[in-house]
Amino acid sequence: MALAEELPVYKATYDLVLVIFTLAKNFTKEFKYTLGESLKNEAVTAVTNIYRANCTTEKTEYLKTARENIEVIRLYIRLLKDLHQISVKQLVFVNGHIENVSKQLAGWHKAQKDG
Repeated sequence: MALAEELPVYKATYDLVLVIFTLAKNFTKEFKYTLGESLKNEAVTAVTNIYRANCTTEKTEYLKTARENIEVIRLYIRLLKDLHQISVKQLVFVNGHIENVSKQLAGWHKAQKDG
């Protein structure tokens, strides 16, 4: 078992968390403490689930939950764009991170189910 911090998916998700926290600093007050907090919590939960998946032999449930976290993050980001809290450029940037994490989690999840 590799250290979670060494896993590419952990690193990518951690980077996504940093991007989200940076974006949230610029949300208006109306959204910073509602949708912004929910988004940050979801991101931290995703990286926590990846850590937990790495620490157990029963990875499937944690990976499934982490994938759900990423999809919720994707939804929140799209909503924030529609609410004019992030720009199209920021949306594209953060979606690149989301897609990277999503693909890695899907591959790891598939490998666990097939193995």
